[in-house]
Amino acid sequence: MEVSQSLLSLVGRQKVGTLFTGSSDSDTFNMSILGLKKKQPKTFKVKVITMDAEMEFSCEVKWKGKDLFDLVCRTVGLRETWFFGLRYTVKDTYAWLKPEKRVLDQEVPKDSPITFHFLAKFFPEKVEEELVQEITQHLFFLQVKKQILDEEIFCSPEASVLLASYAVQAKYGDYDPNFHKPGFLAQDELLPKRVLMQYQMTADMWEEKITAWYAEHRGIARDEAEMEYLKIAQDLEMYGVSYFAITQNKRDTDLLLGVDAQGLHIYSPNSKLNPNKSFPWSGIRNISYSEKEFTIKPLDKKKDVFKFYSSQLRVNKLILQLCIGNHDLFMRRRKVDSIEVQQMKAQAKEEKARKKMERQILAREKQMREEAERAKEEMERRLFQLQDEARLANEALLRSEETADLLAEKAQIAEEEAKLLAHKAAEAEQERQRLEVTAMKTKEEKRLMEQKMREAEQLAVKLVEQSERRLKEADHLKQDLTEAKDAERRAKQKLLEITKTTYPLIAAYSTPPAPPVPPETPDFAYESASTRLDFKDSDMKRLSMEIERERLEYMEKSKHLQDQLKELKTEIESLKLEEQQQQAGLYNLRSEARGYVQEPVYIPHSNRNSAYMSQMAYFEEV
Repeated sequence: MEVSQSLLSLVGRQKVGTLFTGSSDSDTFNMSILGLKKKQPKTFKVKVITMDAEMEFSCEVKWKGKDLFDLVCRTVGLRETWFFGLRYTVKDTYAWLKPEKRVLDQEVPKDSPITFHFLAKFFPEKVEEELVQEITQHLFFLQVKKQILDEEIFCSPEASVLLASYAVQAKYGDYDPNFHKPGFLAQDELLPKRVLMQYQMTADMWEEKITAWYAEHRGIARDEAEMEYLKIAQDLEMYGVSYFAITQNKRDTDLLLGVDAQGLHIYSPNSKLNPNKSFPWSGIRNISYSEKEFTIKPLDKKKDVFKFYSSQLRVNKLILQLCIGNHDLFMRRRKVDSIEVQQMKAQAKEEKARKKMERQILAREKQMREEAERAKEEMERRLFQLQDEARLANEALLRSEETADLLAEKAQIAEEEAKLLAHKAAEAEQERQRLEVTAMKTKEEKRLMEQKMREAEQLAVKLVEQSERRLKEADHLKQDLTEAKDAERRAKQKLLEITKTTYPLIAAYSTPPAPPVPPETPDFAYESASTRLDFKDSDMKRLSMEIERERLEYMEKSKHLQDQLKELKTEIESLKLEEQQQQAGLYNLRSEARGYVQEPVYIPHSNRNSAYMSQMAYFEEV
């Protein structure tokens, strides 16, 4: 950009000079432009990848590593530059761009553009005290999170879930169940694959566990959530450790060398968590190497010197570079902060206080807005409730008016009904008195009827006894009649025999002559027979007449008795009917006295006197 502006200013001056001199030589102008083009520096393109962005720069060939690094830091806005570096890949390993050498003189890739990764080269011992800028915290947070997800840093399942909850808080803010529905973390990578494979749990179950922790972080800002994430991560065993494969002198045993902010650590190849031997920076007097051999001299001269070997010279240089940088930072932490760092910390403190104040104001405004919205909702709800109450009150008023009119009509009808009922009650009282009199008369008539029934029953018993006696007398008379008829028949037969013997000629003449005088004995016998026959005939006639007379008397008495029975039956039926009517009338009177009228109810006669029915059956049988 500066080259272009100088070129334009130069061209402008030449045009102005040409105008003043009046020269029109175009060849001289073209030659001057070609001379300026030749003076432009050569450039090469660089691509820098941070944890959350990609940038491309056009660098001059003469730029050193520090020039490119400062450009990237200025672009990102980073002031804590001592933690970071530009890393590039060389064959099967990686290296850091050296600040004192030119970029193209180092073993950088020959690609265009040249790719560098802007990463944290050194890690702080205590993130809360050493990381001042928010951008520094954010870059560390992104790098450590990626290392945990890529399993470069071992993390237990419980710590992984907790770290994931802070990562979600940093990304999404406070948990809102209305906005953060189930499944909102489906596209986010939050847990290492090793943890997911270790337990037989679905993605929804993991999300539920993370959301349970995430809901408890309400009110934590993004930078605070990232700082909490780093505070938990810095306690992990593999945090900030760079591992290199080494072999120990003489025994040629495969080991791992770990370099971090605390010092140097020796690990077994299969265990990166617990070191076999450690050399803190405060206990190291000197570190030296020649080609592939490294020598660590402890501060205590009584301790043995530790030597190890590395396979590549490039790796040895990288180890030495990391050792020098970590040791310098270790010594720097134990000194008073420089003025620049103090200014940065003061600015960061002011910035944090300002942001805290802004967050408090924002939280207060948010709370006031929520309270206002709640008050508004409450007022709207109250308004709707009052409108509903007013509508219901109007409806109730209309219903009450209608009800009042209806009640007035009902009151008028009730008054008329009361008058009618009073009139009916008076009539019912009169009817009740009449029925009571009638009931008394009915009781008297019933008593007389019972007396008549008893008399009729006695008369019927007497008639039955007399009938039985007459039947017995008739049987005796029939028996006497039969005996008389037998005697008459024998007398007639005997008389006929005597007649045939005494008067044989009587049958030859039509008119019998006067009978001759029989002898004394036959005449006496004949007279006796005639006298007996005459007696029998007269007795039989008299007896027949008496029997006929008695039969006629019996039939007349029977007819008279049947007439009396019919009259008695009719009277009993009429008494039953009157009794039913009286009971129905009394029931209606009681109902009217209670205020209502009911239809007549038929009252069964099963509880009445069974003597009436038995007497009726007896009389009908008679």
